[in-house]
Amino acid sequence: METAVIREITKSDNADIARVIRKVLVELGVPKVGTAYADTALDYMFENYDVPKATYFIVEQNGEILGCAGVALLENYDGNCCELQKMYFLEAARGKGIGSQMIATCLAQAKAFGFEQCYLETMPYMAAAQKLYKKSGFNYIDAPMGNTGHFSCPVWMLKTL
Repeated sequence: METAVIREITKSDNADIARVIRKVLVELGVPKVGTAYADTALDYMFENYDVPKATYFIVEQNGEILGCAGVALLENYDGNCCELQKMYFLEAARGKGIGSQMIATCLAQAKAFGFEQCYLETMPYMAAAQKLYKKSGFNYIDAPMGNTGHFSCPVWMLKTL
């Protein structure tokens, strides 16, 4: 079996990425309103991350996209903080250390961009994801930062880079 490879998104990945993210969100029972599911950006991920101080990564194995994540400036926040965004993995990729590799890749890029902090939002029942975030140095905070539009995500975490 070929090793999973993490690479930057290309425009030709857009449809596959949207399908992967929506599949994972439905599988996890995430509300379709007030979460990434409703983001129009899902269909244009390459274009949305083709801006300064933002990038999006794909994890691929044998030509199949297994997951993704990115970093970008935290919206509506006055500070040098990025957000770990839209990190989702198909079941085939879970429990294999790929998530840790993806977070490390994203955080290294965030540091290279010069960000001082990284923020994320998640759902309370995504216990495995929260365990991974904690292991990667994120800590829980008491209130949201910025305004991402994801009002249905009540768990907020922050890491100093």
